[in-house]
Amino acid sequence: MVANENRLTELTVGACRLELCQGDITDQVVDAIVNAANSRLAGGGGVDGAIHRRGGPSIMAETKAKYPEGCPTGSAVISGAGNLSAKYVIHAVGPVWQGGNAGEAKLLASAYQKALDLAVQHDCQSVAFPALSTGAYSYPLVEAAQIALRTVIEFLRERQAPPLVRFVLFDRHTFDVFAQQLAQLQAG
Repeated sequence: MVANENRLTELTVGACRLELCQGDITDQVVDAIVNAANSRLAGGGGVDGAIHRRGGPSIMAETKAKYPEGCPTGSAVISGAGNLSAKYVIHAVGPVWQGGNAGEAKLLASAYQKALDLAVQHDCQSVAFPALSTGAYSYPLVEAAQIALRTVIEFLRERQAPPLVRFVLFDRHTFDVFAQQLAQLQAG
């Protein structure tokens, strides 16, 4: 694990690299950006709104045409990336926090898993994730970070792909929580 003044932390998992950075996911130069989508794929605020604003209307037009029924919670679908530098946007639908007893952990892990499956199926060499479900969906940040990191590390160990997975965390607090959880996973 490496940390520096640019607020980047990374972990090597076999031939793959997991990175944490603080920043704007829409600025990432990667093959796929993961969108924290809602199940209607209807656009929204936060990461979803930022991706649609920067990517332009073609993303919404494509998801409406390809996925008229939306996307169930715990799953993901893929579209082009419009005006973003990425090739694809993977729309992952995490759960709304309901107290922890409604299968939220399983659904959150599944959303990450399905997004990674799509990235590998589309030969993505790099993918950038936000902290799914931690904004408007109110998933507790520490628990969400644990699930996200464990799921991605396990996927990379099993599949040895994609070569780069980057968590792009919007604010310092979220970055710090993810970095702390990554350090604890490494220590444990």
